[in-house]
Amino acid sequence: SANKPCSKQPPPQTQHAPSPAAPPAAATISAAGPGSSAVPAAAAVISGPGAGGGAGPVSPQHHELTSLFECPVCFDYVLPPILQCQAGHLVCNQCRQKLSCCPTCRGALTPSIRNLAMEKVASAVLFPCKYATTGCSLTLHHTEKPEHEDICEYRPYSCPCPGASCKWQGSLEAVMSHLMHAHKSITTLQGEDIVFLATDINLPGAVDWVMMQSCFGHHFMLVLEKQEKYEGHQQFFAIVLLIGTRKQAENFAYRLELNGNRRRLTWEATPRSIHDGVAAAIMNSDCLVFDTAIAHLFADNGNLGINVTISTCCP
Repeated sequence: SANKPCSKQPPPQTQHAPSPAAPPAAATISAAGPGSSAVPAAAAVISGPGAGGGAGPVSPQHHELTSLFECPVCFDYVLPPILQCQAGHLVCNQCRQKLSCCPTCRGALTPSIRNLAMEKVASAVLFPCKYATTGCSLTLHHTEKPEHEDICEYRPYSCPCPGASCKWQGSLEAVMSHLMHAHKSITTLQGEDIVFLATDINLPGAVDWVMMQSCFGHHFMLVLEKQEKYEGHQQFFAIVLLIGTRKQAENFAYRLELNGNRRRLTWEATPRSIHDGVAAAIMNSDCLVFDTAIAHLFADNGNLGINVTISTCCP
C-alpha cells in the first residue's frame, strides 16, 4: 500500500498529503497563616521529611491536611515557595501570576508575603499525583511531583499523529477509536512484516508520512519525517511507536530496513510508547536517520519503501 505524505494543516486533517511540519510536547479555602492552630494540629499525621513517595490508601487525616494546600482557583496544590495575601489566604504561583487580587477575600496580593510555616509543613507532607483520579496511587514529596507527573502513565494521552493541528487528549483505550474516526486516511496493514511505502519523497519542505501496523494483538504507528534539523541539511527520521504504555513497549522490538541497488541500511530498536512521541527521538537521533542523498540511493521514482518487522522480546 502506498503511503502518501501527511497533512499538518488545520481541519480537515489528511494524514497522507504533504504539508509544513509543526515545530516540535482547582474549592475556596482559607489556608492557615502564621500562628494558626491548623498546622500544629495536623503535624501528628504528616510523614517525616525525606520519607519519599509511596502508594496505598491515604488516611482521612492526611487528606484533610493536604486539602489545606488546595489552590482555590485551579484546585491543584500550592507548593513552595508559598505566598499568601495580607489576610493569609494561599493561591498557587501559576494562578497568582494571572490574578490582580486574592480570590478568597479580594484583598491585595502585593506585596508578596512568604508563608514559611506552610512551606515547612509542605516539606513534610506527601502529596498525591495530579492524576490520582485516573488511577495513579503514588504520593510524593513536593519536589518529586513535577518530574513524576511529566512521565506518569496515568496522564492523558495526546493524539500521536505528527504535527500540532490535532489537540485531542484521552485515555489509552480511546486512542485507536480517535485515530479511526478523526484520521481515517491513515492506512493500516496487518502482519508483523510489512512494507511502508512513502510516496513523493522529493516534495520540498518538511513532510511526514504515517502508517499503522497491527500484529501480536497490538497497534504500532510507523512515522517517517523529513525535516531540516540543521540549516540547509534535510534529513529523514523513521521510527515505530506502540499504541500502549512504556512497559508494554519493552516487550517488542522493531527493525527498519532500506534495501535495494545492492545496498542495505538497517535500524533495530525498542518501539517508543506514544506517551513519549517522536520529537525527543528525533532530537536525539534515536531512530533511523538518513539524508536525502541516502534516500535517493534506495528510492524508486520518488517513492521509498521501508521494510518494517515487529518481533516480540524474550522475557
